[in-house]
Amino acid sequence: MPPPRTRGTALRHRLAELRGPDVPAKALDARALAALAANPGCARRAILDGAGVNKTALASALGAPSAFGQSQFALTRGNAFEAKVKADGGAELLRLVHEKLDPSAEPPAGARVPDLTATGPQGRTARTALELREAAAHPGVWTLLDHPMLALDVAGSPAFLEPDAVVVHPDGSWTVVEIKSFPLLDGSADPAKVGAAARQAAVYVLALEEVAARLDPAPRVRHRILLVCPRDFSNLPAASAVDVRKQRAVTARQLARLTRIEDIADALPEGTCFSPELPAEELTAAVESVPATYAPECLSACELAFHCRSRAREAGAVTSLGRAVRAELGGLTTVEDVLAAARGEAGDPGDPAVAALRRAAALRAEALEAACR
Repeated sequence: MPPPRTRGTALRHRLAELRGPDVPAKALDARALAALAANPGCARRAILDGAGVNKTALASALGAPSAFGQSQFALTRGNAFEAKVKADGGAELLRLVHEKLDPSAEPPAGARVPDLTATGPQGRTARTALELREAAAHPGVWTLLDHPMLALDVAGSPAFLEPDAVVVHPDGSWTVVEIKSFPLLDGSADPAKVGAAARQAAVYVLALEEVAARLDPAPRVRHRILLVCPRDFSNLPAASAVDVRKQRAVTARQLARLTRIEDIADALPEGTCFSPELPAEELTAAVESVPATYAPECLSACELAFHCRSRAREAGAVTSLGRAVRAELGGLTTVEDVLAAARGEAGDPGDPAVAALRRAAALRAEALEAACR
């Protein structure tokens, strides 16, 4: 008689069923995790990411293909730049870390660059933790971990994350390194892109802190990460130290608010599946069985944003107008409710949102009347 399945095994089996038969899981990376943390109330994204569903293929199958993601040209350019930065055992990368973050330390020379090769994400995660412990046992030496693997619990399900690099300083502290292909022009970069990189790095910092907490004494995980980008319009690397304490705190708080994936999965109808191979009607019904929390910000972070926006507009949901508008309207959740309240046809006059809408409607009427004179 086979042994009973544990709760974890049962959850993995259930998530595999949600993906569809023989569909490999899509890894949840730091970029997706940062976007998920930015919208913790969206159960739809949580279960799709937790199950490893390919949302790009899913969006196309739903008839709302995504325009989100990097071009192949950008990926190729980014990989070439990263290889240049890490050439010669990461000599240039370590020089930038020393210059921007730890100038009082001994200059990096003969740094350790351990081999992190292992089988599967669990094996690579264990190998990374082992090498970090080894680095802690060798104070006074620079260590460069090239593409380490970290694990972070996300709503009860493990996510495996792969930063570009982690550097161990001679004092034993750890720094996350993010290598991006967008340029630093005259020492500064696009604030939106820097912000996205900071949110992504904050996820790595959280995962590193979990590794550090298992060591005694626990090494310090630095909250200033190194962002490496091309200088101006050249392919020469330049770097900037970015403080991610705010992003780290926000991400930690938002991840703690996520509904556990197993709770969302348990609430789904039996037989629910998100395989893009399903007929369009069946697939749409499966996706719609999980509530979404759409906001315009989703357009730059989620592959299903166009589908969710269409549904939000069809339902007249005020969330399609933005989170700020939604917060101002209180219990008025649809555009129809808002217009009825403004016309005095519905709503409690004592509600501040209703009172403000009626005042705004009166001012608009006065302005139109004055313009027609």
